[in-house]
Amino acid sequence: MKLKQFRTLHRIVAPIVLLPLLVTMFTGVFYRLGKSWFGLSRDQVHFLMVIHEGEYLGHTLEPIYVLLNGLGLLWMTVTGSVMIYQNLKASGWFRQPESSK
Repeated sequence: MKLKQFRTLHRIVAPIVLLPLLVTMFTGVFYRLGKSWFGLSRDQVHFLMVIHEGEYLGHTLEPIYVLLNGLGLLWMTVTGSVMIYQNLKASGWFRQPESSK
């Protein structure tokens, strides 16, 4: 697949997965910091875990939310990595050293 195709697909999916990934990241971090640094009980920060895991969506949609969130992160990581690799390859970072005569 060409670099332009990866960039286009990456650009299409990025706005869709951005908000769910940010919500997951912030609620996970604030949950852990609230418990560890601020000494909050599990009950005090449980609402963050409800948001983090998508429990507010109900039993039917929660696993779908988690699956799509994970697939979105995987997609962005793979396409981003391919684009970085292709850019580095084109820039000459991976050129073979010239043999001296």
